[in-house]
Amino acid sequence: MNQNKLKIIETIDKMQNELLTLSHQIHDHPELGFQEHQAVGFIRTFLKGHGFEVETPYCGLDTSFKAVKKGKHAGPRIAFLAEYDALRGIGHGCGHNIIATCAVGAFSGLAALMDNYDGEISIIGTPAEEGGAGKVILLERGGFHDTDYALMMHPSGGGSNLVGRGGRAATTIRVAFHGKAAHSSAPSNGINALSAAIHVFNQIDLMRPTFQIQDNINGVILEGGTAANVIPAFVRCEFNLRAETMIRIEFLIDLVKSSIERAESLTGAKAEVVVEPIYAERYPNKPMCEAFKNNMESLGIHMTWPTPGKLYGSSDIGNVSIKIPAIHDYLSITDDKTIQSHSKAYADAAASPQADEICLKGAKGLAMTALDILEDSKFRDEINAFHDAQVPERYHEK
Repeated sequence: MNQNKLKIIETIDKMQNELLTLSHQIHDHPELGFQEHQAVGFIRTFLKGHGFEVETPYCGLDTSFKAVKKGKHAGPRIAFLAEYDALRGIGHGCGHNIIATCAVGAFSGLAALMDNYDGEISIIGTPAEEGGAGKVILLERGGFHDTDYALMMHPSGGGSNLVGRGGRAATTIRVAFHGKAAHSSAPSNGINALSAAIHVFNQIDLMRPTFQIQDNINGVILEGGTAANVIPAFVRCEFNLRAETMIRIEFLIDLVKSSIERAESLTGAKAEVVVEPIYAERYPNKPMCEAFKNNMESLGIHMTWPTPGKLYGSSDIGNVSIKIPAIHDYLSITDDKTIQSHSKAYADAAASPQADEICLKGAKGLAMTALDILEDSKFRDEINAFHDAQVPERYHEK
């Protein structure tokens, strides 16, 4: 291991107590997307305490931020991405407190060396990954225009440390049906909003045999009426859609919309439909992934490539990976294979000693990988060439 990587490790080790305090602060104060004011405050306090100026709000988002450390001259521009939103009703069941801490640690650890290099590093706070598509909004508002490479990690479980894992395209459709209330003894006097919603669910279930392998539509009814003897006048539901590509997601959106229109026609209820921004499929940059894998193995964590064809989740890092080379690799915070993400048990694991260890090692691995990018122009050429060849031509035009 070269001396500068050893300096990164030493710098992050000196910040150990502060970094773990940050992780637990965010964990113990879970906030939903676009409401992460305390989390941003904790991160801002840390960064300012180490002499960094923090721009917040960033790109007009109150819970986004950016801090920059410039090198000697112009050069590669590398961003560490932080997430810190929690899950509704669960807390940090996706471990975003760890993602944020790794990004903060990586940025701070590498910043100490930047006076020796051309280029710049930044940390960008990306709110609302869990359904709000914060990175998509930042992309649309120019939040990544001055970034050449994006690095982040994500906690996993079951002892699975994955590098180069992709992700499906996804979106959320929110539907509110408006009907007319009536006593259940005379249902013809009303318009049943619940029947309309159930009809949409039934249509989707009937069409499942025609879905492609990567397709998935999952729905929940969030408000379904107030009493069994009242015809519901208002029902609110939500559908999560996943598919292999954004193009396929657009097809599934049309499928759901047509189901809603048929339900309106049959029941008389009227629908309000909101389609959230689409999370793109992910294009992990293999040369960057290889570098991260090698760096993590030097820190004692063996990483593997994913099993082809598995059904994976989604993240708005996919949209970033289309525009610039990016990594989003996975480090396990629990060896217990029964603990699944997006659960209370996983939220507990996100503040465990094993999670604390990953906060520090993940920060070191990300900073060391960014150092590889700064130090080696041939490596940057390899990264850029892979990205250009990997991302489909249809996205190059956008």
